[in-house]
Amino acid sequence: MSPQGDGNLSVMSLPEFVLDGFEGGPQTQALLFALFLAPYVVAVLGNITMMVVITLDARLHSPMYFFLKNLSFVDLCYSSVIAPKALVNFLSSSKVITFEGCIIQFFFFALLGTTEALLLAVMAYDRFVAVCSPLHYPITMCPSVCARLVLVSYCGGCLNSIMQASFTFTLPFCSSNHINHFFCDVPPLLKLACADTTTNELVMFGLCGFFIMDTTLVVLVSYGYITVTILRMHSGGGRHKLFSTCGSHMTAVSLFYGTLFVMYAQPGAVESMEQGKVVSVIYTLVIPMLNPLIYSLRNKDVKDALWRLGQRHTAT
Repeated sequence: MSPQGDGNLSVMSLPEFVLDGFEGGPQTQALLFALFLAPYVVAVLGNITMMVVITLDARLHSPMYFFLKNLSFVDLCYSSVIAPKALVNFLSSSKVITFEGCIIQFFFFALLGTTEALLLAVMAYDRFVAVCSPLHYPITMCPSVCARLVLVSYCGGCLNSIMQASFTFTLPFCSSNHINHFFCDVPPLLKLACADTTTNELVMFGLCGFFIMDTTLVVLVSYGYITVTILRMHSGGGRHKLFSTCGSHMTAVSLFYGTLFVMYAQPGAVESMEQGKVVSVIYTLVIPMLNPLIYSLRNKDVKDALWRLGQRHTAT
C-alpha cells in the first residue's frame, strides 16, 4: 500500500523503519562513528579477554568468576546487538532497518539488558554468601546452584523481552516510519503508534520497574550486610581486599541501574528522547566497555591471572 495523501504512512506500508539516530552533517556523523567505534572495540577486546583469562586460569574457576565470565559474555553480545548497525548508519545515507530486523534487534537488546541486571544481583548475592557465611559458601554456591542462577537470569531476560516485544510490535504504526533513535527501542517506537499507548507505557514501566527495583533491593541488602561484616573484621589486609572486590561490583551496578532507571522506570522517560539517546549510549556502549576494565584493574586475582597468562605465552 502506498503512502497516504497527508504524508502519513498506513499500517501496511511499514515493511521497514528508518533509524534517524543523531542529527548532524557528514563531519558530525564521522565524529560519532569514531566516538562509537572506540568504546565498542574496547568492549569487545576487554570482554573477550576476561572470558579467555577466566576460562584458562584454573585459579579463577570459582562461582564469582563464573558469574563474571557470564557477565562478560552478556556485555559482549549486548553491545554487539546495537553498535555495528549504528556504526554502519553513521557512514550510510540509508539508515533503514527492516520490520523483522527491528524486532530481532529489540528482542536481543531487551533480553541481554534484563539478563545483565539479574546477573548483577546474582553476583551481589554471591558476594554476600562468601563474606557473611564463608563456611557454608562451597555448599550454598555449588556448581549446580550457580548454573541454575545463571539460567534463571537468562529466563527472566527472555520473559521480559517476549512481553515487551509482543506489546510493542502488535501496535499499528501509521504515523511515520522514522524512529527517533539509533536503535529499535520501546519509547521511540511508541511515538510512531497511531493507537492509545497507555497500556504499553504501563507495561514498560511496570516490567522495568519490577526488574530494576527487585534487583536493586537484592544488591542493597547484600552489600548492607557485607559492609557491616567487613567493618567488624580485625584484619586490615582482608578488609581492604574485600572492599576492593565489592567496590568494583558496586561501581558497575550503580552505573547500570542508574542509567536504566533514568530511561525506563520513571514517568516522563518516554517524553525525553534526546536525553534518552545520550543515556542509551552509556548503557549500551560505555558500561560494556567499563565492566572488564573495572573488574580487571581493581581486581588483583584477575591482574595476576593476566600476568600468568602472559608469562605462559612468552615461555612458549
